[in-house]
Amino acid sequence: MSANPQIVAKPAPTVKLLIDGKFVDSATDEWRDVINPATQELLARVPFATQAEVNAAIISAKEAFKTWRNTPLAARARVMLKLQQLIRDNMSRIAQTLTAEQGKTLPDAEGDIFRGLEVVEHACSIGSLQMGEFAENVANGVDTYSIRQPIGVCAGISPFNFPAMIPLWMFPMAIVCGNTFVLKPSEQDPMTPMLLAELAIEAGVPPGVLNIVHGGKEVVDALCTHPDIVAVSFVGSCHVGKHVYELASEHGKRVQSMMGAKNHAVVLPDANKDQALNALIGASFGAAGQRCMAVSVGVLVGEAKQWIPDLVAKAKTLKVANGSEKGADLGPLISKAAKNRVVGLIEDGAKEGAKLELDGRAIKVPGNESGNFVGPTILSGVKPGMKVYETEIFGPVLSLVNVATLDQAIQLINDNPFGNGTAIFTQSGAAARKFQNEIDVGQVGINVPIPVPVPFFSFTGSRGSKLGDLGPYGKQVVQFYTQTKTITARWFDDSVSAGKVNTTISLK
Repeated sequence: MSANPQIVAKPAPTVKLLIDGKFVDSATDEWRDVINPATQELLARVPFATQAEVNAAIISAKEAFKTWRNTPLAARARVMLKLQQLIRDNMSRIAQTLTAEQGKTLPDAEGDIFRGLEVVEHACSIGSLQMGEFAENVANGVDTYSIRQPIGVCAGISPFNFPAMIPLWMFPMAIVCGNTFVLKPSEQDPMTPMLLAELAIEAGVPPGVLNIVHGGKEVVDALCTHPDIVAVSFVGSCHVGKHVYELASEHGKRVQSMMGAKNHAVVLPDANKDQALNALIGASFGAAGQRCMAVSVGVLVGEAKQWIPDLVAKAKTLKVANGSEKGADLGPLISKAAKNRVVGLIEDGAKEGAKLELDGRAIKVPGNESGNFVGPTILSGVKPGMKVYETEIFGPVLSLVNVATLDQAIQLINDNPFGNGTAIFTQSGAAARKFQNEIDVGQVGINVPIPVPVPFFSFTGSRGSKLGDLGPYGKQVVQFYTQTKTITARWFDDSVSAGKVNTTISLK
């Protein structure tokens, strides 16, 4: 026996595909490392599925649709009831995986899961959500009624920043409506969606009803062009979102594409100061700014600009650390490339004349020196036209713009091409009502910094932040995942004479 035995590194686990109810190894020769963004630890290797594997997933979904579409509403609802309980029971385990591969803090990871869980809970109400309409005697002895039926095999393409919430926006509502589903999660953090898939199978989702494939552009394009896919749901960047919308639409599919944002929060001088500043800090720097509903622009109206030192002081109190560390307020960015991009945009802002009130570029986290960390950063004196204003930064960077009046704030926001979310902080009901009436943004918060609605309503981003008419959850998504069939019926008694042939279009 050697005195110095060789230490063999344990190979990283491989992420599976889910095809026809089985978790299977991919036959691909293309793999990507899944890296902990705080420590650079190799967590797993994810396959880029082959064309044959994508086709197999879609074939499985198509075959499963034949029976799943006729599964009683109550049976589908019971699967969702079981799934929501399993998610609750496994919340801690899912959150730990999510934090390891995505970087956000454990409490934020649990929030990520919970906002998806709310959609699963709403899916349990499918018995009422999928009801049609009925009108008796629309003409003599004629009744008309409409029913909502599933549409077929649907696909979802989800982003890295919410690896639990966004998949849970997608597949539960799709399958509870009677469809089958093929999910392509982000290749940067695929382990969390796979945990959710395990729970879905345990909850009773039949083989083929939910399938998962991994990959990049080739897999995305395959889903957007395959003749058996009837609808595609996407959440992610503008560049990819436009590509998905155009390609899938060109191939005759329904598409909903939730894309980028540049969310503004207006602070009036009459606002509750502490509440407004705390909300602004939390909404700007939470999840390291990697939220499509993050506040990235603070619009300080009039004397509110005097609060900048207080804003900076509050931001300095935030703890930047490994997301698994207790008390962490924000963790790392998802990748080295993301960090370099954010650092470059901060540098651009300073070069263009903005004032760096707080600079998080050089932050070091003890014990995690190689992590992708950027600390809270605040730029004041930002103006439209600056790259830091026009670009979705997707990092912990808050740009401050000063205006004199509420009218100028409204015009500033309406001139911006994005329309995901906005907020106003004020104690004036008149100012708040003027704002909600005149602002051209799909989701508005009044003293609420990130106005993402609960699932009883629909996610209603607008303009440059959304392509497609219907949102990804709430009542709108039931419309997206179903088609309306209208039936007009007349029944005759045997004793009724057929009478004269009717060649008109009227029914009397």
